[in-house]
Amino acid sequence: MTTSLDQLKKTGTVVVVDSGDFETVDVYQPQDATTNPSLLLSAANKPRYAHLIDAALKYGKNKGGNLDEQTNAAVDRLLVEFGKAILDIIPGRVSTEVDARLSFDKKATIAKARELIALYESVGVNRNRVLIKIASTWEGIQAARELEQEHGIHCNLTLMFGFVQAVACAEAGVTLVSPFVGRILDWYKQHTGKDYAGDDDPGVQSVKRIFNYYKQHGYKTIVMGASFRNVGEIKALAGIDFLTISPALLEELRESADPVLKRLDAERAAHTEPILKVSYLNNESEFRWALLEDQMAFDKLHEGIRKFADDGAMLKGLFRKKLQDA
Repeated sequence: MTTSLDQLKKTGTVVVVDSGDFETVDVYQPQDATTNPSLLLSAANKPRYAHLIDAALKYGKNKGGNLDEQTNAAVDRLLVEFGKAILDIIPGRVSTEVDARLSFDKKATIAKARELIALYESVGVNRNRVLIKIASTWEGIQAARELEQEHGIHCNLTLMFGFVQAVACAEAGVTLVSPFVGRILDWYKQHTGKDYAGDDDPGVQSVKRIFNYYKQHGYKTIVMGASFRNVGEIKALAGIDFLTISPALLEELRESADPVLKRLDAERAAHTEPILKVSYLNNESEFRWALLEDQMAFDKLHEGIRKFADDGAMLKGLFRKKLQDA
């Protein structure tokens, strides 16, 4: 049986697994993997990962300093321990997220990204196998621009909901962007009371627009659809550069033989209805105003930052207690 997952891969889309649970990653044979604080918090509570927790705690303790400094060091090391374990399984890259509380601080984001890359390199992982995940705020995009151009650090700009964010990321020359399909759908369902499916899904429409815009105007930034609510959204984007998919939906695709047809294509994008080129390069006020006018994107960006920050704080709280009790 040729599964729906096999068919998806044959459309040219690179399949990425969205999980911090690396023991499930190998099952789906993805090229890359993505993580976030929520996924790592869930994985960190599983007994089978106790050896990674212990290694991170030992590292934090040995770094010295006060309890907060030890906690921060231990959590950073945990991110890298999980990333390294995932990279032992997959052939491609892993995304590791900067603390969401730094989303509005360009300088601190750059510093944290460099610290994480240095940690990866200290355990033998080449920086080319790591994508630093940064929220698509103005400050985050400018940090990514500098990291890419001056430090050779590749970035995945996440929590993307609006076209303005996508344009600014492409102009910044970031390696990859992660527009969130399902969370866009959530907002529209909540605010309109309607159900959406397939090509009518506003999340699908948003990502298609970004993909077509990038291909029409020659941007090299990879478009990776993320945050799916159902396999219908995934099938509607078949042929896009990358898709990062949860294990539950990957399993649904693997258990199905339903057809998956190529829906997006770089060459075809050039012949679709032209999308006017716009620019926010070095124009912070215009970027902020355009984001503010897109109520959905503004709401979901800030909601997402709060959620990731909360989960990051919970992870740090867990480690703080373990260090106190040690």
